Amino acid sequence: MSIQSWLHGIDQLSKSVGHAFAWCIVILTLGTTYEVFVRYVLDDPTSWAFDMSYILYGALFLMSGAYALSRGAHVRGDVFYRLMPKRVQGSVELVLYVFFFYPGVIALMYSGWGYAMDSIRIQEVSVNSPIGVPIWQLKMIIPAAGALLALQGVAEMLRCVICIRTGEWPERLHDVEEMETAILHQVDDEKRMGYEADMPTHKPRYRATTDTSGERK
Repeated sequence: MSIQSWLHGIDQLSKSVGHAFAWCIVILTLGTTYEVFVRYVLDDPTSWAFDMSYILYGALFLMSGAYALSRGAHVRGDVFYRLMPKRVQGSVELVLYVFFFYPGVIALMYSGWGYAMDSIRIQEVSVNSPIGVPIWQLKMIIPAAGALLALQGVAEMLRCVICIRTGEWPERLHDVEEMETAILHQVDDEKRMGYEADMPTHKPRYRATTDTSGERK
């Protein structure tokens, strides 16, 4: 199996997990809508809506991290980065992954594992509602999210190495991207195919006029 196949395989895993947890948005929207209706219309608020909201949002936030990384969607200050040669970009990213990304991700997995085990041991429940909604399952997501981020980080580091060696970033799987990125990709594609931006093919005709200074325009 080629390196590109490995990269796409990891990307596909991150995509599948991200898409699966994206359904949390639908459930969260429906649950919040129901809570607003019964609270303000029927004057009968639920005892579980607040816990539901932060559990679902927390799960979505954690488990979409690797998916966002695979699509280059994390926040980055690229004012100068985008002007660098691609090999320099790859070198900068590789250094940042080694010295900043992985220390944080490893800490997340290590601390998250202990946090999750303690929560499971005591069968932790929420203290924000009288019904005691179980939240230990949310704590289990923390080390799982770290593991997915670590795996996607391996793919990103391999991309950096390939870019340093070849001078080109390897292909990614694409399903969604920011508008600015989509426009830049379109411009690059047009340049590779030899297209140029649409320009007027004829000069506009202007009617000769004379202003108050007597100059023709």
